[in-house]
Amino acid sequence: MKISNLDNKIATLPPVSERKSAPGASTSAQPQASATVDISSAAQAAALGNEGNFDAAKVEHMTQAIRDGSFKVNADTIADKLIQNAREQLSKTYR
Repeated sequence: MKISNLDNKIATLPPVSERKSAPGASTSAQPQASATVDISSAAQAAALGNEGNFDAAKVEHMTQAIRDGSFKVNADTIADKLIQNAREQLSKTYR
């Protein structure tokens, strides 16, 4: 099988701005809606300016525990939160 040189064929294509649109394609500059977005409560709180509300002492305590190696990961709590989050996402899907 012989593969010909494609450089000549590519060079002869018209510029993108001169190519015709596919039938039914929108030529307006306005974007078309293609998806819906659900914003989490955390993101909504951040958008309202509540992102600055945190316990600095707790953050410092955890940071120090991580540094000195005494921080313990509670796998049960993490698993419970993951399950809760999955349930919330699934309930939104089926509404």
